[in-house]
Amino acid sequence: MKEKPAKPEQYDFFAFLSRMRYISRWGLMRNTVPENIQEHSLDVAVIAHALATIRNTYFNGTLDASRAALFGIFHDASEIFTGDMPTPVKHFNPNFKRSFHQLEDRARRKLLAMLPPELAREYEPLFFFEGESEYVPLVKAADKIAALAKCIEEEKSGNLEFRRARAEHEENLSASPLPEVRYFMEKFLPGYRLSLDELNLG
Repeated sequence: MKEKPAKPEQYDFFAFLSRMRYISRWGLMRNTVPENIQEHSLDVAVIAHALATIRNTYFNGTLDASRAALFGIFHDASEIFTGDMPTPVKHFNPNFKRSFHQLEDRARRKLLAMLPPELAREYEPLFFFEGESEYVPLVKAADKIAALAKCIEEEKSGNLEFRRARAEHEENLSASPLPEVRYFMEKFLPGYRLSLDELNLG
């Protein structure tokens, strides 16, 4: 009797990551242009890379800009399982916030378990980058800048739903101690407020 061929090993990590496109952000708010966490993660990665590059270029930094971008790519991957929790709900009280962070950690572990162990060890630092403390405030700032850009886009479309969120993000970012954040806000953020015709196309 012939033996059945062994079933090939299957790992679903990348298939699950591809589903980030189905997780919508800003769930409690009316959106003119819907945004998913895959789109948001690209924005955060681009801005985190920019902030690290600005620090290295103008403020004597020594960050790895490519690594900052990778942290931005994976920073919301846990939301494949948890969904995008609105900030007011997430911060409802300290106990809930702590429990939600524990849930996010479990979701990251679940994703890493979808890789061969050797690859999981390589990806784990990208999911749990709190140990590389110099990157944490930078990626958080990139996250807020990306959210602010979204608020500006919605207001440009006549959607006033995002006014308060825009004001809160602007206030938070204006108080940032990171010089690269202030540089980005001064030099690059104004362009987000312009129409295509107003942008400098040379």
